[in-house]
Amino acid sequence: MVVSGFLGLLIWGNLNYARQNPGGNDFLVHWVGTRSFLVDGSSPYSDQTALRIQTLAYGRPALAGEHQLRVAYPLYSIILFFPFALFSDFTVARAVWMTTLEVGLILLAILTIQLAGWKPNLFMLVIFILFSLLWYNAVRPVINGNAVILVSLGIVGAMLAIRNKADELAGILLALTTIKPQVVLVFLIFIVFWSTYNRRWRLIAWLIGTTLILAAIAWFLIPDWILQNIREIIRYPGYNPPGTPGAALATWFPAMGQRLGLGLTAIIMVVLAFEWIVGRAADFRGFLWIACLTLVGSQWIGIQTDPGNFIVCFPTIALVFALIDERYRSRGWVLVILIMLLIGAGLWVLFVETIDYSLGQPQQNPIMFFPLPALLLLLLYWIRWWAFHPGSIWYDLVFDRENPKMR
Repeated sequence: MVVSGFLGLLIWGNLNYARQNPGGNDFLVHWVGTRSFLVDGSSPYSDQTALRIQTLAYGRPALAGEHQLRVAYPLYSIILFFPFALFSDFTVARAVWMTTLEVGLILLAILTIQLAGWKPNLFMLVIFILFSLLWYNAVRPVINGNAVILVSLGIVGAMLAIRNKADELAGILLALTTIKPQVVLVFLIFIVFWSTYNRRWRLIAWLIGTTLILAAIAWFLIPDWILQNIREIIRYPGYNPPGTPGAALATWFPAMGQRLGLGLTAIIMVVLAFEWIVGRAADFRGFLWIACLTLVGSQWIGIQTDPGNFIVCFPTIALVFALIDERYRSRGWVLVILIMLLIGAGLWVLFVETIDYSLGQPQQNPIMFFPLPALLLLLLYWIRWWAFHPGSIWYDLVFDRENPKMR
């Protein structure tokens, strides 16, 4: 009863917001794409469908230089959007979708706490959940209607399943995350590498098998969907804001930006390869550290993405907080709060101070590509020893508050 009332209130609030604040274009693209296929039999990748999306968003066809709002997800993503496409009113569908994403954020916070083995008190639990709902990289995908929140939830669910040796479930969840393949590609390569070394063959089989089944179902619906999808993927970077570190840097350093981005990509690839090899036999805490490093590093590896997708890095924040809490004990909450403030307030201030109105609608500055991954990489290497050496003698000698030498 309480849950139903909460959900009803949340939908009502989102409906009022959606009526007063047009937008949600990430969701609009896939809502129209799915409805066009279900109602008219039109391919989500067709020019006809794109025109419908653009007309709803702009009131006319998109102009050169504007976002073209074309479907670029794999066809089987309509499984996710199907329930929402049953609503003929976009505003109502958007409100229900926003509610789904907000509930997803709450679940994401709770599951990442379990995944990291963190045991916050009630006060810290409430603060962490509020933080998970209100920080920049959570609010942005909710307002835009980005399915990346559900992809993040799938990633965390899969890692919990891996910890519990439920490899079949992990494989299915990971296969479902491929609705946004550019976000999970590097992470899935790591999972396959780790699973191969550790002989977790069922995980690989269920991941590949489920993905092939999804692709086959889509092939049955539109036999050439893969070719159509590839055309849209190739077209995608041409009408989107800078989606790689090189493209972002090129906005400030036209002559050197792309090369600097390639250099950063090379460094990230070397670091990931090294950590994958070194930590391939680590226990679960070490595996989780490498998985988090992979999720963060993949944002800078040169695959087209967007800061709106950085919510996939959220498990890193919970892991950092868990290890701080373990190592600093009663003093740890101060550091946790400070990091929340730095991430929560810092990203919002940076966004507001650098927002770009030159295209008529507010656009985030490419600078948003860098602060969060940079901070999380620093924090990951700060806690690396603790992740791989829990309860080490080195820690007891240096940090143990009961050690009289340290008083």
